[in-house]
Amino acid sequence: MIKEITVQELKDLKDSNADYQLIDVREEYEFDEANLHGELIPMGEVMDNVDKISKEKKVIVHCRSGKRSASVIQALEAQHGFKNLYNLKGGILAYIDEIGL
Repeated sequence: MIKEITVQELKDLKDSNADYQLIDVREEYEFDEANLHGELIPMGEVMDNVDKISKEKKVIVHCRSGKRSASVIQALEAQHGFKNLYNLKGGILAYIDEIGL
């Protein structure tokens, strides 16, 4: 079972200047349309960029709705032993809907 974080919890992290990493696994064109100022690592490139993902701090992974990011988290946990990954529940769509950009 992957860990999740709600959009409100992410907003609280942003507002408190907490030390975390936000990774966007959508495609570049999606990122260009709207983004949460995370680090863009498209889903197909994540496994080639594992060294860019922190194992020390909380890492929130998001996509459009939460499905791709959940897949990425499962793969990273299984293949690289990550234990600090959180899926943004509902993805950027939920964030825009509940918080706005």
